[in-house]
Amino acid sequence: DHAEIVAAFTAAHRARFGFATPDRALVVETVAVEAVAPGEAIIEAVLGARAVGAPAPVDQTHIWSGGADHATPVFDRTELLAGDRIAGPALIREANATTVVEPGWTAEVTALNHMILRRTEARPALFASGTDRADPVLLELFNNLFMNVAEQTGAVLQNTSQSVNIKERLDFSCAIFDGTGGLVANAPHVPVHLGAMGESVRTVLRARGATLRPGDVVALNNPYNGGTHLPDVTVITPVFDEAGQDILFFVGNRGHHADIGGITPGSTPPASHTLEEEGVVIDDFLLVDQGHLREAAFRAVLAGAKYPARSPDVNVADIKAQVAANEKGVQELQRVVGRYGWDMVRAYMRHVMDNAEESVRQVISRIGDGRFDYTMDDGAPLRVVVKVDHIERSAVVDFTGTGAQRGNNFNAPPAVTRAAVLYVFRCLVGTDIPLNDGCLKPIEIIIPPGTFLSPLPGAAVVAGNTEVSQATCNALFGALGALACSQATMNNFLFGDATRQYYETICGGTGAGPDFNGTDAVQTHMTNTRMTDPEILELRYPVVQEEFSIRRGSGGIGKFHGGCGSRRRIRFLEPMTAVIVSSRRNVAPFGLAGGADGAAGRQWVDRADGTTQILTGTDQAELLPGDCFTIETPGGGGYGAG
Repeated sequence: DHAEIVAAFTAAHRARFGFATPDRALVVETVAVEAVAPGEAIIEAVLGARAVGAPAPVDQTHIWSGGADHATPVFDRTELLAGDRIAGPALIREANATTVVEPGWTAEVTALNHMILRRTEARPALFASGTDRADPVLLELFNNLFMNVAEQTGAVLQNTSQSVNIKERLDFSCAIFDGTGGLVANAPHVPVHLGAMGESVRTVLRARGATLRPGDVVALNNPYNGGTHLPDVTVITPVFDEAGQDILFFVGNRGHHADIGGITPGSTPPASHTLEEEGVVIDDFLLVDQGHLREAAFRAVLAGAKYPARSPDVNVADIKAQVAANEKGVQELQRVVGRYGWDMVRAYMRHVMDNAEESVRQVISRIGDGRFDYTMDDGAPLRVVVKVDHIERSAVVDFTGTGAQRGNNFNAPPAVTRAAVLYVFRCLVGTDIPLNDGCLKPIEIIIPPGTFLSPLPGAAVVAGNTEVSQATCNALFGALGALACSQATMNNFLFGDATRQYYETICGGTGAGPDFNGTDAVQTHMTNTRMTDPEILELRYPVVQEEFSIRRGSGGIGKFHGGCGSRRRIRFLEPMTAVIVSSRRNVAPFGLAGGADGAAGRQWVDRADGTTQILTGTDQAELLPGDCFTIETPGGGGYGAG
C-alpha cells in the first residue's frame, strides 16, 4: 500500500535524522521481492533428560563479579542434559567457548540442547539516594558517558554532512547542556565554539523557552546572542522528559558553513566594517517545527539578506546533517535517563560540574596574580589582569585597559572572550575532566563595554572569533606565566567564486613552557580543525597544493624552544578571489622568561607573469590561472634564556 510505504519511510527518516519532509516526493530507488515457499520440516535431535539429581561440577575456581570474589563451580557443557539448571556464579566450558553465569542469573538447558540464561534476581536499582556526595566510580562513569554522547553526535555530523569544511576539516563542535543552558560536557572539538555555545542556548530559552515542544529545533548565528561569527551556525534541540512537558537537556552543535553570504566568497571579508557585510544573520529561527523541517523558510532566510548566501544547497545539506546529529544526541540522552533514572542523572550532571569547579579551584590555589599587555597587529592594546583570592580559591580576570571597539572586524563578542578564559583554565587542570561551565564558577570575568572584547551590536566581528580569541588566550597564558605565545592566529585562508567557496585555518608553532618545547606545525588553542587532504582539495576545487611543510627556524629559541610554523603554497587553475585574515604579521609571537620571540608570519602571491604581490595579514587578491598563493605561518615563542 502506497500510504503505508510513505508512512513507514517518514517514520524511519524522522527517527534517524530528527525531521521529516512530507512535502518532498519520494524516490523508489530499489524494490526487493522476497518469495517464501514451504519446505520440509527440520527435525532436530532431542536431548535426554536427567533421571535424578543435578549436574556435578568438574572443577572449582574463583571469579570476581559485582565487586566481590566468588567461589565458582565449573561445569562441562557436554555433560549437561535437558532440564539441567545451573545457578550463578558458575562457568560452563566447552571446546570453543566458556559461558559465564553471573550471580543472580541461571542457565537452563533445553530439550534441543540450547542453553538459555535468565536473570533470577532483580538487578539492584540505581536510586538517587546518597547522590548528595559523588561516588568516584560513578563520577568517572558519567564524565565519560556525557562526553561519549557528544562524540556520537559529532560522528553523525561528520558522516552525514556534505561540505568539505565540516566533513573533511571537522570544523564543528558538539556539546550537551543542562535545562538552563549550562555546558555539561563536550566532544574534543573547537574550543572557541564550545565555550560560547551555552549563551546561544540561553538565548533560545529566553526567546521561546515556554513554547518549545518535542521535535522543535532552533538555528542561530547572531554573534550578539551567543554566536561567534556568522559562518558558525548553531543548531539547538531540546530533550524532553517522557511526558513531553519538561526540558531535561539541550543538545547543540555549531558548524562552520563555508559561505553564509557577505561581500566576499567564504564570508570572511578582510575589509568588513559592519555585521551586515559579513553575511546572513540568523536569529532564533525555528528550523524544525515538531518534526517538520522548514526548508523553504530557511532558504528564504539565506536569500533574504543584503549579501545572501552563495551556495544555499550546501547550507541546507549541512544544516540537515546538524539536525540529524542532534537527534542522535537526543536518543542517547533518553537512553541514559532510561537506564539510570532522571534523579541520578540530574545529580551526576551537577557532580560533573562541581568536580570541574573544584579542579579549577585547585589550579587557582597554585597560581599568583598576573598581568599582561598584549599588542595587536594594528597597535591596539589588549590588557588582562588576574587577581587571585587564595582564601576563597577564586580569581578575577579583568580586561580593563583593552582598546576601544575597532572600526575593522577585529571585534569579539563577550561570549568569545568567555570561551577563551574557560579554555585557558581548563588547560591548567592536570586531570581529564570535561570542559564545562563548572570551570568558570570560581572566576569572575570583567569585560568593559565598548572595547573590542565587547563591541556594540552591529559591529563587524568575523576576525573576533578567530584572531581576537587567539590573542585573548595567549595574553592570559602570558599573564599566568604558563606558556609563551603560540602562533596567536588561525591564519584564515579562503578562496572562491560565485559557486564554490573554500575555507581553512592553517597550523603554526606552539609556545614553549617552563619545562617543555613547543610543537611544530599544529593547530593551536582556540581552533582544533584539521587540514583538508590534498586529494580531496584538488578534486573539489581547481587548485594544486604545491607545498605544505614545516617552516624551519621560525620557533623562538630559549632554554625551551618554540615550535616552528608551516609553509603552504597553493596554485590556482581558474580565476578566484582569495582572502587572508590573520595576525602576528607585524608583532611577533612573544617569548617568556627570557625566551626569544617566534618569527612573524607573511604571505604573498607569485603571479604567472613573474611578478610578486606582497600581502598584508588581512588582505584580498584576485587570482588568475597559474598564480600561486604562499603563506608562512608564525612560530611559537621560546621560554627561558637559552
